[in-house]
Amino acid sequence: MTYSSNANEAIQPAPQKVGIYECEVKLKFRLLEEGLTECDREELLKLLIDAFAYGSDEFLEALHTDVDVQQVSELDASPAMRRQLIRLRNAKSMR
Repeated sequence: MTYSSNANEAIQPAPQKVGIYECEVKLKFRLLEEGLTECDREELLKLLIDAFAYGSDEFLEALHTDVDVQQVSELDASPAMRRQLIRLRNAKSMR
């Protein structure tokens, strides 16, 4: 029995490159909400991102969105992030 190379390629997924990326997201929107000033910073950020992800409606008006993503050198990452990157690469090579 013979197997075509196309069949073997379909079984084995292509290796994915794992890297470290620096992401900057700028969102500007108007939100109709009650009591935002009473939230702590983490809670406020979560609430705002959830509202924006839900989409524009009568309570949210998107004004501007800007996203910038750049791959950065592994040396610029924290030691904890570099260790996680090594773990991911090792896990992918063992498959």
